[in-house]
Amino acid sequence: MAMWVFGYGSLIWKAGFNYDDRLVGFIKDYRRVFYQGSTDHRGTPEYPGRTVTLEPAPGEVCWGAAYKISNEEDKETAITYLEVREKQYDKKAYLDFFTDPAATTPAISGVMVYIASPDKKLNKNYLGPASVEEIAKQIVHAEGPSGPNRDYLFQLEKALIQIGCKDEHVMDLADEVRRILSKGELIAS
Repeated sequence: MAMWVFGYGSLIWKAGFNYDDRLVGFIKDYRRVFYQGSTDHRGTPEYPGRTVTLEPAPGEVCWGAAYKISNEEDKETAITYLEVREKQYDKKAYLDFFTDPAATTPAISGVMVYIASPDKKLNKNYLGPASVEEIAKQIVHAEGPSGPNRDYLFQLEKALIQIGCKDEHVMDLADEVRRILSKGELIAS
């Protein structure tokens, strides 16, 4: 039986594992938010970056990409890889995935999704809500082993545009980060 994994952050543009098929689509009743701290990829324990997680949001949809993995060896490799890559995400959910906004039945049921919960006992890196300005400042200054936090944001914005998704939270943050950077460049010159 095939395994499906839904990516709503960096998995959209960089799966990092072998897969048989990739479908663009969405899950329902969740929204993408930059509330998860990253101390291992896009920040450090001293200065965490911010990455996306999912927040329950009745009536909303979160677009991304679902990856089908059929081969047993590929499944094992993907799970091992994802358990390391997504280790700061403390929860896995199995959700319905849709490809057609008019559909009432899912294209795929039981798509695996990694979620960073807001429970500080289970997820010590949860940063939670903040203003766009606050989150943007944190993103501008954070950098980790996987590179600058702003690269993650800009790559996510680009990947979402490529799949035809306009995510206001991501676009507002990207615009604010660009504003901060251009202001900083003007001061420096």
